[in-house]
Amino acid sequence: MIRKNPSGDLPVIDESAYIDKTAIICGKVIIHENVFVGPYAVIRADEVDARGEMEPVVIGANSNIQDGVVIHSKSGAAVTIGTNTSIAHRSIVHGPCSVGNRVFIGFNSVLFNCRVGDGCVVRHNAVVDGCDLPPEFYVPSTTRIGPSTDLDSIRRVTPQASEFSEDVIRANVDLVRGYKRLQNEF
Repeated sequence: MIRKNPSGDLPVIDESAYIDKTAIICGKVIIHENVFVGPYAVIRADEVDARGEMEPVVIGANSNIQDGVVIHSKSGAAVTIGTNTSIAHRSIVHGPCSVGNRVFIGFNSVLFNCRVGDGCVVRHNAVVDGCDLPPEFYVPSTTRIGPSTDLDSIRRVTPQASEFSEDVIRANVDLVRGYKRLQNEF
């Protein structure tokens, strides 16, 4: 479902993107080319700041927002998802938040008030809250990263983790093409 927010903003969605019919895209959302938005995902840009303004939620080209993901923002703050990035099933990305290019965010992970640098891998059930991750960091499953986390204790992304992330992107770009073809059959 694509709908306006209370401020009257409508999403801007590139025609090459695939949005599942059960997903909700609301308000000041910009979705670039070849993006996959899976079933029951919710992307909402509807809250305003004290001046009545809001920044957009932007999803970069060739990225995928998988089943049950929630993307929202507090008080109109920006949320940016880079290009070739995967936000896996049931994750929450809550702004203010910036996720770089070629990033993998694992199942059930939570991002809030943070920046995740290019090429990072955040594995399943991890939390990044109030902390900026430099590029190419690897966050193991169930890890909590916060303002007091010693980032020197976080290891770098391995070639195997990068290959996995790239494979997920390839699979989801293929899904965009396949589902776009099927749309014409119903």
